[in-house]
Amino acid sequence: MRDVVQRHGLIATKALGQNFLFDEQLLSRIAAVPGDLKGANVLEVGPGPGGLTRALLRRGANVTAIEMDRRCLPALAELAEAFPGQLKVIEGDAMKIAPAELFDAPWHVVANLPYNVGTALFTGWLSGQDWPPQWRSLTLMFQQEVAERIIAAPGSDAYGRLAVLAQWRSNARIAMRVHRSAFTPPPKVMSAIIHVEPAAMPEGVSARMLERVTEAAFGQRRKMLRQSLKGLPGALDALEALGIDPQRRAETLSVAEFVEIARALTK
Repeated sequence: MRDVVQRHGLIATKALGQNFLFDEQLLSRIAAVPGDLKGANVLEVGPGPGGLTRALLRRGANVTAIEMDRRCLPALAELAEAFPGQLKVIEGDAMKIAPAELFDAPWHVVANLPYNVGTALFTGWLSGQDWPPQWRSLTLMFQQEVAERIIAAPGSDAYGRLAVLAQWRSNARIAMRVHRSAFTPPPKVMSAIIHVEPAAMPEGVSARMLERVTEAAFGQRRKMLRQSLKGLPGALDALEALGIDPQRRAETLSVAEFVEIARALTK
């Protein structure tokens, strides 16, 4: 990979949130996290020079890669030639491309996400009323701080809206941690690989309502629920009906309690 980068004169750009991985053993381990990918559809966002892409192709995946840095396109074109029929490269902004338009069958997402758009893409894949989603799994590189927020338990400093959205109808875990020294250039923070698989969706709950409840509750997380939720019609009545003390703060509520509040408001 270092030869590829040097040959094409590629330099990671901070404005695009780029940090390149060259360790092929590490990249192979990341590509193995979702399990058997032979013949499977895989979406990769921000492949850069194609390190992770190569590892996915070697596992037999059919990869659709979205890359907005056109400097990387020649390197990716070389990969497409080396793995005929397995790699499709789309030049564009992943924030503006709907994956459902790219595949006619379920897909996995495996990506070393650009730091500047990673959380927005992740929450987008978790949102929406239709469930189970069309994606089979998400295997994503995040800053370790963000990864900890995704798997956080109630009562911890990291617990917040992201944890509830990730855990209420999916199973999320940290598959591995990645030292900053593995990247070129090294970021200032440590990273981690998050693996997410869909789980059963609780009945009678509007996904949009849950988003509204968590947005209000954690938008003023240091305030009591009676204050943070007072602007959400019916929320304080729902707390009383469910026996949830309105003097509690958002970080003390379990995912199940947030689901119950959203269910009551959905009704």
